[in-house]
Parts: sequence; structure tokens; C-alpha cells
Amino acid sequence: MATIELRNQSDNEFTDISSERYRMYNYSDKSSIIINHPQFLSVSKSGGHRIIDLNEVCHYIQPGWQEIVWEVHKSKPHFVK
Repeated sequence: MATIELRNQSDNEFTDISSERYRMYNYSDKSSIIINHPQFLSVSKSGGHRIIDLNEVCHYIQPGWQEIVWEVHKSKPHFVK
């Protein structure tokens, strides 16, 4: 389903999350981080999230958020992991 090809030379395992239109991390101080068109996600043992988006921009989200919000593309799975 993902539009991009993942080039991973790390030991991290990635899951295709391209069914999501966006992913938003909300924090207790009312700040948030929004990633549009996420493609792949890896969750580390410490809880950090590595995400690559459709533009092949890589993001690392440190643990500490209060909530993760996402919306999926029409007819795509709501949950993939």
C-alpha cells in the first residue's frame, strides 16, 4: 500500500501505516506534532516512534505524548498494528 520504497539498513522493524491520512501527537502542554501522509512506522523499546512520510522526510517522536490521533483514507484499515 505504501507509495514510497522503504530503504532500511537499521535493525528497526517498520510497519506500513500508509492507510493513515495523517498522524497527530498531542502533548499535555497542548502542543502537537502532525505528520501528513505517514508511510512507515517503527516503535522502539523505549517508546520512540520513527516515521517516514510521503515526501521521504524522516521523523523521530520521543515518548511523552498524551494521545495519538489519526484518520485513515476511505476504505483503508483503521488499525494495522
